[in-house]
Amino acid sequence: MADANRGNRPLSPHLQVYRLPLVTVISILTRITGVGLIAGLTLITWWFVAGAYSPEYFASADWLLSSWFGLLVLIASLWALWFHFCNGIRHFFWDSGKGFELDTVARSNWFVIGGSVVLTLLTLLIV
Repeated sequence: MADANRGNRPLSPHLQVYRLPLVTVISILTRITGVGLIAGLTLITWWFVAGAYSPEYFASADWLLSSWFGLLVLIASLWALWFHFCNGIRHFFWDSGKGFELDTVARSNWFVIGGSVVLTLLTLLIV
């Protein structure tokens, strides 16, 4: 017979119950930022094409990119680029067989996050 209490208990752990390790979150975020970089690249390409097409078309593209929303997308894309870069360096070391110890992985998680934020801020300060 069927269990009468089956509807009162969860079938399996879900995201509300299970806390993902930071290395997993960074792995998922790397994939998301890789796809998200397309948005920034599309906007910048559109800006260049608009500049080559006509002054009116460039003015509309420039207006969008210099608006608060355009700047937010460009800054997020800049962070995504640096995040992808920092995690790529970590994967380069992993591909050579180094850095798989648990304490090294935990430290490199924070280097990826901190490095991407610092490099984004430095880029914004320079530009």
